[in-house]
This record gives sequence, structure tokens and C-alpha cells, in this order.
Amino acid sequence: MRKSPTRNQSKSIDTFYWSENKEPHFERRKKIISAHPAVRMLFGHDPKLKFAVLGLVLLQLGIALVVGKLSTVWFLLIAYIVGATAAHALFLAIHELSHELAFRKLEANNWLALIANIPLIFPYAMSFKTYHLQHHWEQGKDGGDVDIPMVWEAKFFQGRIGKLIWALNQILFYAFRPILVHPIKLEKWHFVNIVFQLVAMAVFLPFAGWSGVAYLVLSMYIAGSLHPVAGHFISEHYVFKPGQETYSYYGPLNKVTFNVGYHNEHHDFPNIPGSRLPQLKQMASEFYDPLLSYRSWSMVIIRFIMNRDVDLFSRVKRNEQKRPSAVANPANQRDGVPAWHSN
Repeated sequence: MRKSPTRNQSKSIDTFYWSENKEPHFERRKKIISAHPAVRMLFGHDPKLKFAVLGLVLLQLGIALVVGKLSTVWFLLIAYIVGATAAHALFLAIHELSHELAFRKLEANNWLALIANIPLIFPYAMSFKTYHLQHHWEQGKDGGDVDIPMVWEAKFFQGRIGKLIWALNQILFYAFRPILVHPIKLEKWHFVNIVFQLVAMAVFLPFAGWSGVAYLVLSMYIAGSLHPVAGHFISEHYVFKPGQETYSYYGPLNKVTFNVGYHNEHHDFPNIPGSRLPQLKQMASEFYDPLLSYRSWSMVIIRFIMNRDVDLFSRVKRNEQKRPSAVANPANQRDGVPAWHSN
């Protein structure tokens, strides 16, 4: 039986939660800044981020060079335990770089994102940046926030078996859904991403062979499948408690995912690097402690599959939100978000 709807948020069988309110982060951001002006000290860049990115890239490419010599069992074990974790960490490094949190200059962040993209095989970084920033400024907007499942997707993958199949293939939906829901016009950096990745793969393939490429592809696929770190895809915005739209995770896997689990905190202040989000949570604990949060991404996946009250329709949608008037850029930011997001 469905949970009952809450005030200003309605849901019936086979529909999303529809909200009459603006996304929750706008108001909470203002309240936190008013209560804790020192939060502005957390804004800025993480000088260690570039070293973490380069380390992950070298790790994945290094394993890909030698993994073809291993038995099938070791190949699969390493791909699941090491490869998928590293690939997901690279997804989230690109997430940090989409908010320009490594360098002051946009171009430097973009080039580092292209390097982070190399072990992910497909030219993904710049299109992710476009769609992810849109997810922030149009959270829940029907037809704008491509993080939300399509209606046919939510109707087709129902029940425990349907949700299990969907969870096994999350990465495919995250890859192709944006193209179907909201195609974008390719611009300079999208083309640079494509050319850079093609050149990188052309150089890499003769050294690693197809076994190395297979390792990278399998690592990426598992990273968005039934893997503990993939729980963050579900944990962030799927409604387990009607009335709450975004959820944080405070478990140990934050250490290998750039603290992406601090998701309420991230949406409240997108230009605070992941490395400082625990400080934000501690500083403004009276705002975050009362919210439902998680300690296990694995349990989130299990609960999502097994709980009949939670499905792909368990997302908040809203009809209209103010669109941005400027591109996200640290030089155009105030109070931790792009200027267009503070209006």
C-alpha cells in the first residue's frame, strides 16, 4: 500500500510525487548562511583533487595493461572489487569537476575531466557536465531533470523482478535517458571531449589490447550495476520518506567517492568541494541531523528492490522552475551557488 502523500506533495499509483514547492535547497541554503555565516569559508577549490584524479586514471590504465594475463576468475574479481570502485570514483571525480572544484579556471577543470574520462572509454565528461548542472538548477522539473526516470521506464520496470533488472542496468539508463528526454546541442567542449577520447583510445589500445578495453568496459558497467557504490544513484533522490526530496549517506564509502553521499549538503552548496562537506554537515548539524539519511548504500539497493512502496515513480517532479540566465562559473557565484541559482 502506498504511503500517504504529504502537504504540497501528491502521489497516486503509477505517478510521480508532484510538488507545488520550489526545490528544498534554495530556502535551506539561505537559512544556513544566516545562521552560520562562517560557512562561506568552505567555498572554493580542493587542491588535492587533481592528484586523486591522476592516481585513479593511472590505477585503471595500469591494471588494464596487465589484466589480460590473468585467469578469468581473477579478471572478474579485480573488475568488480577494484575496477568498478575506481570507475565509479572517476564518475564522481568528473562530478566534482563539473562544478569546477579543482581549479579556478573553467578550462583547467575541463581538461582534467577529459583526463578522468580516459578509463571510462566513452566521451562522457562534457555531456555529463551539461546535464548535471541542469539537474541542479531544474531539480525535479518535468522534461528538464534527466535524472528522473521516463514514464515508460517506470511503468515497465515494476515489481521486484523489474526493479532488479533495472538496478542491474542502471548505467545504461543514465547513459541513454538524457539523449531521449532532453537532447542537447553539441558545443565546443563536447567535440573536444569526443576527439580527445578517440585519440586516447587509439594510443591506449595497441598497448592494452582488447582484454584491457574489456576490463575498462566491464568495470564501468559494474560500477553502475549491483555494486555498493552504485547505491548512491538510488539513495540521492528516490523518495523513501514522503515529504523529503534529497537524502544523504554518511557511511564509509564516502572515502572512495569524494563524499558524494553528503548529497543534501552538496545540493545546498554546490561549490563546496566534497572534501569539506563533512565540515558543513558538522557546522550546520541542526539542519541536517533531522533529515532521513543512510549508513549503507547496499541496503538502499536492497530496500529499493524489495520495498513495494518504492519504485521508479518514487521521485519528486514539479512543472515549472526558473531557468538559469548564466552558465555556472565560480566567477559568477554567490553564497555557494551560481548567481542564477540564488535569484
